[in-house]
Amino acid sequence: MKSITINGSQRESVGKKATKALRNAGQIPCVLYGGDKPVHFFAAELAFSKLVYTPNVHTVVIALENGKTYDAIMQDIQFHPVTDKILHIDFYQLFADKEITMDIPVHVIGTSKGVLNGGALRKNQRKLKVKALPANLPDFIEVDITPLKIGDKLYITALENEAYKFLHPDNTVICQVSRSRASIAEFEEELEAEAAEAEAAEGEETSVEATSETQE
Repeated sequence: MKSITINGSQRESVGKKATKALRNAGQIPCVLYGGDKPVHFFAAELAFSKLVYTPNVHTVVIALENGKTYDAIMQDIQFHPVTDKILHIDFYQLFADKEITMDIPVHVIGTSKGVLNGGALRKNQRKLKVKALPANLPDFIEVDITPLKIGDKLYITALENEAYKFLHPDNTVICQVSRSRASIAEFEEELEAEAAEAEAAEGEETSVEATSETQE
């Protein structure tokens, strides 16, 4: 998984006044959990733009002025209810030998046979919860929908991978191809036409039988 470096400084004071002063100066107060003890630090708001304002997921390298670095993931973020400015971010420290759980985005590739035939693609899962060692975390889960026909569903069991495991039931549907309204209407018209043809054929058979009985 791709990583983003956040350059910050360790906080000397964590009181409300100090926190307010940091925000007024364009800095974001943060806390890193998961280690021996929490690490309080701050960094410029712009440093988080590629981490927060993106649909992609990344791990983070927190590089502090004192020379210490930490591998981490973003665990929680708080925004101002009116301005949407970042107020606070919590991180969780990563260790190479400890598995971590993350929500990984789903990337759909290919063109479904069912969609080409008038079906509609429904994406049931935009992200999947994955558990793996940090080095095995994928940037995204690739899903090929090419083989899907109308009525087909793609289950999570089709995406099994040795490098990581999914924390979802086996019957979880990732995506499916259903009939669109247009194709349903077309299908109903076909059924009606077939029914009409069947009735006409039955009528002809009845007429032939009646004629045969009259001749006898």
